Amino acid sequence: MKNKLTILTLLYLFNFGYSNIYAQAKSGIQWISFEQLHDSLKAHPKKVFIDFYADWCAPCLKMDEVAFKDPEVIRKLNKDFYAVKMNVETTDTIVFGQQSFINKRANKPNPVHEIPLLLASRKNTPFTLPAMVFMDSNFNAQARYFQYLDAEQLLSILDNMP
Repeated sequence: MKNKLTILTLLYLFNFGYSNIYAQAKSGIQWISFEQLHDSLKAHPKKVFIDFYADWCAPCLKMDEVAFKDPEVIRKLNKDFYAVKMNVETTDTIVFGQQSFINKRANKPNPVHEIPLLLASRKNTPFTLPAMVFMDSNFNAQARYFQYLDAEQLLSILDNMP
C-alpha cells in the first residue's frame, strides 16, 4: 500500500510539473504593445525584446513557427524580458511616453512605421526584416539582429544579454 501511494505521489508530481511547463509553452510568448511597455517599464523595469515583422516576410514567419514556439525561448522571454511584436506596416498611431509615432509612409511603397525606423535602422543601409532589438531595463539598445534566428541562436543571445 505504501509503495502504491509513493508511486501515485511521484506520478502526480511529475504530471503537475510537466503540465506546468507544457501550459507555459502552449500559451506562448506574452507579447505586449508599445503602450503597455511604457507603463510596464515604469512599474517594473525589465529587459526588452522587440521583434519587428511584416506579413510578407518569410524569415519572420519561420521564426514565428520555430524560434517563438520553442519552450525554452518562451520561458526565457516571459521570465526575463518584456516582449514586443510590431508589424512594421501598421498605420496605427502609437503613443509611447509623451510622444506619438505614426507611419508617415502609409500610402507609399514600403510603408515602414516610425518606431522600427528609429529603433532598428542602420546607417547607410535600407531597412530590412527580420529586425530584432534587445534593450536593457533602461530602454537602451544593447544589440540588433537583422537575420533569421533559430531557437538555439535566439536562446544564446537572450542568455547573454546583460
